[in-house]
Amino acid sequence: MAFSQRFSEMYPQVEVVWKKRSLQEFADYPLEKLTGHYDLLIIDHPWVGCAAAKECVLALDLFLPTEYLQNQQRNSVGISHLSYSYDGHQWALAIDAAAPAASYRADLFPKHESNIPSNWNELMELAKRGKAAAPAIPIDLLMNFYMFCIAHGKEPFGNEEEVIDEETGLQALDTMKEFYSLLDKKMFSCNPIAIAELMTTTDDYWYCPFAYCYSNYSREGYSKNILHYTDLVNFKDRELKSTIGGTGIAVSASSQHKEWAVKFAEEIVSETCQSTFYVQHSGQPGHRAAWTSKEANVLCNNFFSNLLPVMDRAYMRPRYDGYLNFQDVAGEPLHKFLEQGGKPGDVLNTMNHLYRESLHQAILVK
Repeated sequence: MAFSQRFSEMYPQVEVVWKKRSLQEFADYPLEKLTGHYDLLIIDHPWVGCAAAKECVLALDLFLPTEYLQNQQRNSVGISHLSYSYDGHQWALAIDAAAPAASYRADLFPKHESNIPSNWNELMELAKRGKAAAPAIPIDLLMNFYMFCIAHGKEPFGNEEEVIDEETGLQALDTMKEFYSLLDKKMFSCNPIAIAELMTTTDDYWYCPFAYCYSNYSREGYSKNILHYTDLVNFKDRELKSTIGGTGIAVSASSQHKEWAVKFAEEIVSETCQSTFYVQHSGQPGHRAAWTSKEANVLCNNFFSNLLPVMDRAYMRPRYDGYLNFQDVAGEPLHKFLEQGGKPGDVLNTMNHLYRESLHQAILVK
């Protein structure tokens, strides 16, 4: 991180060194194991249930001024800040904000005398022409399954017996099958970054309807071609609500340098840093001041202003201690069904079993 160098320049007695993890490691590797080795961690918000249960990271509300945390809450991008609040404490600060959104090649649509899809039917027509792409590895399919459950009228995880009721779940699976059956099979091994690379390095795919968004691809000079980002298509007169992602910065409870670690987190997530230095150095801030900044939007072809509505209505996943045991495996039956076929009812039954098992594991741990 560029700010780590700047922090060391401001405070020469401190050096901040980061170790990079893969996207899969970021999602899967147990938080409580990491905290024994690092002072600062970048975490996904579903980890906060584990954080609260094991107290392996600091409750930052005990270390940061109330006024500072209130500023973070007032300037949250959607529910980014709240997603790291659990069981009465703030376990991380939203350093980054993201949710699945649409992206497209603005140069290719006029070249082929075509219109950018604005609704589900237009997306289907583009997909039938082979010009749509979307990440379809298990984790991304699971996030979109939540989105389509909501699109059909019900939020998932409404009770402790099933992820979603059978009627809504079958409708969601049918909608997903309708779309993903039209995609090139290679999408089933692509994550969002792989899709962005495909779209910016070739002219094969013009549009992606939903993938976690990366502002770098809308910055001049980052890739061969620029991606433009926009709101999700309208689905049967409904606005789609995608599943919020992003990252939070947390401080290990085992840190030998808690004061400095908290100070670093406080400064990098501050309004001043996020809306200037952070976004200028390729960051995708978690503070709303950056998303509404004219200067920040100039850097990214209006990435932030275009996607703020998507962020503001995004859905938050469960965060109970044990949820990630479900998330790690629940996308597999979806992936198999959408790529190879099968009975949709079996998919729901498997997911419901995994869900109940994850809740049971959480109870046993307690």
